[in-house]
Amino acid sequence: MAYENIILEKEDYLAILSINRPRALNALNKDTLSEIRDAIEDIAADNTIKVVIVTGAGDKAFVAGADIAYMQPLSAVEGREFSDYGEKTMRMIELLEKPVIAAIKGFALGGGCELAMACDIRLAADNAVFGQPEVGLGVIPGFGGTQRLPRLVGEGRAKELTFLANNINADEAYRIGLVNHVYPADELMAAAKKMAAKIASKGNLAVGFAKFAIGKGLQADLDTAMSIESDMFGMCSSTFDQKEGMGAFLEKRKPLFQGK
Repeated sequence: MAYENIILEKEDYLAILSINRPRALNALNKDTLSEIRDAIEDIAADNTIKVVIVTGAGDKAFVAGADIAYMQPLSAVEGREFSDYGEKTMRMIELLEKPVIAAIKGFALGGGCELAMACDIRLAADNAVFGQPEVGLGVIPGFGGTQRLPRLVGEGRAKELTFLANNINADEAYRIGLVNHVYPADELMAAAKKMAAKIASKGNLAVGFAKFAIGKGLQADLDTAMSIESDMFGMCSSTFDQKEGMGAFLEKRKPLFQGK
C-alpha cells in the first residue's frame, strides 16, 4: 500500500513505521492517523513480523504534536471526534500483540508524546524533548495523555507537566521514568534494532502473552490481574514454543522457537 504521510519498512522480523511529514515536524493530522491505523493492521496480519519500531522521519522531530492548523477550526463535536479517533489509533498500537519500541529524536510534544507513551518501550536520543503543551493552546491532551502519563510517571509529576505545559529533556524524561534509555542521536536506531533483535530471539508468542497480561493487569485489581496472568501462563503451556524453550534449557542448547 502506498502512503503519503508515513513510511512502513519491513526487514525480516522487524517493521519500522516512520511518521513522514518532516516539513510539519511530523505533526499528526487525521490522514496521518488513518495511515498509522492501516499500517498497524498490516503489521498485525503479518506473521513474519515480531517487533515494531516507531520513529519520525528527519532529525528534528519524532512527532511535534497534533496538527494545530487542522484542529483550530474544529467545533465541539468535531473536536471530540478527533480526540476519539486519535485515542483509538494509540490504543491499536497499545493492544498490538507484537512489542512496539519508540525511537525518539527531537520533539515529542503533545500527540508525539502520546504516541510514544502508547508504545511498549521508549528509547530517546539525547536531543529528545518531551512535553504536553496543550493547556497553553486552550485544550487538554486528547490522545490518551491524561491517562498514560500518570500511569508512567505518577500523578503528581503528570499534573505538573500538564498544568505548566513545560517541556523536559531526555535526561529528565529518563529520571522520571518516561523513557527507558537515552542514547547519542547517531546511535539511537542501532540501539533500537539491537533491542528488537534480542526480543525477536525469544518466544514471540510468550512475549505477546506477557504484553497482554501486563496491559490488562494494569487496568484491573490485583486478584483479577493475577488470574489474567495465570490464564496467559496456561496459554503458553499449550504451545510448541514452551516445550521447545524448556526442552532446550534442560538439554543446554539454544531454543528454536517457531511461533506456534
